[in-house]
Amino acid sequence: MPDISDAVRDHLALALVPGLGPKLTAALLERFGSATLARQATATQLAEIPHIGEKTAIGLAAALRTVDIEPELRLMEKHATGVLALGLSGYPQPLAKVPAPPPLLYVRGEWLEADANSIGIVGSRNCTTYGQKIAAQLARELARAGFTIISGLARGIDGAAHRAALEAGGRTVAALAGGLSKIYPPEHSALADEIAAGRGCLITETPMGMDPQPGMFPARNRIISGLSRAVIVVEANARSGALITARHAAEQGREVYAVPGRVDDSASAGCLELIRGGARLVRSADDVIEDLKGIAVADYRDLASGGRQSPVDSAKEKKQGTDVPRSPEPPPAPAPTLDLTQQRVFDALANRRHADELTRELAMPVAELSRTLMQLEMKKLVRRQPGNFYERR
Repeated sequence: MPDISDAVRDHLALALVPGLGPKLTAALLERFGSATLARQATATQLAEIPHIGEKTAIGLAAALRTVDIEPELRLMEKHATGVLALGLSGYPQPLAKVPAPPPLLYVRGEWLEADANSIGIVGSRNCTTYGQKIAAQLARELARAGFTIISGLARGIDGAAHRAALEAGGRTVAALAGGLSKIYPPEHSALADEIAAGRGCLITETPMGMDPQPGMFPARNRIISGLSRAVIVVEANARSGALITARHAAEQGREVYAVPGRVDDSASAGCLELIRGGARLVRSADDVIEDLKGIAVADYRDLASGGRQSPVDSAKEKKQGTDVPRSPEPPPAPAPTLDLTQQRVFDALANRRHADELTRELAMPVAELSRTLMQLEMKKLVRRQPGNFYERR
């Protein structure tokens, strides 16, 4: 049997209780402080949690105490799978910081800290030859530049991205919708084995033996974006599931890129719409690499320094002479017809700020902040810069 701690065994038990999804699991962990204490909760205590009625609480209390994890452990051993629990050692830190992270992850292979330097590449299952070519080219170049490539192991763009990363000698992570004892699609079983054999890992929040259901794929897509520093949509029609990944990425504060296609090609309609909506157009891996290098510099200057002047700016000023008068700051742009939320965000942008800073300072949900910033961009009051920084126009 896998050698896992008692605390992780209790997290695994929560994952196996029927009807106990991520949101309710998060509510239990918040209320009781640990999976161990949640499993010991009485029906009366459980009934105090919103959306759990008295009748449900009685059944849930019994299920939490009696759920049998041994069959799951046997499947995990058979398929060389471990688990990572939210709040415990080893859980991917990029994913831990997004809204509603999965309480438990099944992992086959190994997630490394270095995999936090990653790019998601997604797109259509029924892709064109052009789409496959561009996905492979981007994945290969980014992998050679040291990025881990993350995708969903699906047919089409996903498979092309995973294979190209492996061919380049890089690492790749596949986030699946179903359980790891039944790889889907089955024709990618060999690809999954190659990824897990020391070149990356397979990740899912779904118990081992569960087949993927349609509703699981959007939830899987939030894991792809949550693990990634940025997401590239290579080819997507107007109804592609890759657009869901892009939406999750925007809500999580990730950069979103899209590869353009012909304006009359329905296979690229989703990508063109993303670009119209503010996604960054990508022509080659260099576009992404340059932007993400800028994020690291900006993080050092604006976040680590607490707004203090950067060494580069300070050196420039010394070279020019300290007695050179500074130009006065321009007056703030007018903010007509703003609602209260828009005004709060606009006021907070007196200086250039990162979206994460705004989220913390304003105590505002990421989705609401992203929507408000987009509204202010449309009003031409703020502009977005590389690295998810914003400033007034």
